[in-house]
Amino acid sequence: MASAPLNQTQAQVQVRVNSFIRSVYNWMAIGLGITGFVAYYVANTEWLLQLIVGNQILFFGLIIAELGLVIAISARIQKMQASTATALFVLYSALNGATLSMIFLIYTASSITSTFFICAGTFVACSIYGWTTKRDLTSIGGFMMMGLIGIIIASLVNLFLRSPAMYMIISYIGVIVFVGLTAYDTQHLKNMAMTQPDGLEAAVVRKGAILGALKLYLDFINLFLMLLRIFGSRE
Repeated sequence: MASAPLNQTQAQVQVRVNSFIRSVYNWMAIGLGITGFVAYYVANTEWLLQLIVGNQILFFGLIIAELGLVIAISARIQKMQASTATALFVLYSALNGATLSMIFLIYTASSITSTFFICAGTFVACSIYGWTTKRDLTSIGGFMMMGLIGIIIASLVNLFLRSPAMYMIISYIGVIVFVGLTAYDTQHLKNMAMTQPDGLEAAVVRKGAILGALKLYLDFINLFLMLLRIFGSRE
């Protein structure tokens, strides 16, 4: 008889976890959809493309604005209204689409499409692993974060060296790093959902979902760019 309430509680937790994770992936998909639409639209609108890609001050200004939005959402989301966090995530997705439009100038449309599906398949596989594995991925997550810092430093150095060999090495290491981060972030979100107390306000849950969506969105976008460097066919 005692097992009935226990099973009911477990069922309630599972419903809460599933609802939260579904919200995370829905917002991530919305962000990716906005980015893809804006990137394609800008790439096919000549005056916009010239305005963004042809103006280095504006282009780097957009990149700085993107970094600012990521920092703002990550560091101050608990102090924001849920609607503000959502709006900033949507704005970031759009700005990222504008700057990513330049990939249509560098790579063929067919290679961009094929790489997207390779990335999507890889991302799903890593997410499934992160969700189902019994292994604690915390140490892997920390190691991958160190790898990410190394990639950023190496990429900045290679801006001056312009070494094709280093460019490819960074790309291959980047794939490994973002594969690991995808699995880690998925497990972290699962654990966060399972430990959420009952009765949380909808706004608090929404902000958690937006932050989770931002992490997975960044994993996906960066994994896509690293794979595109490896598999993409240049125009």
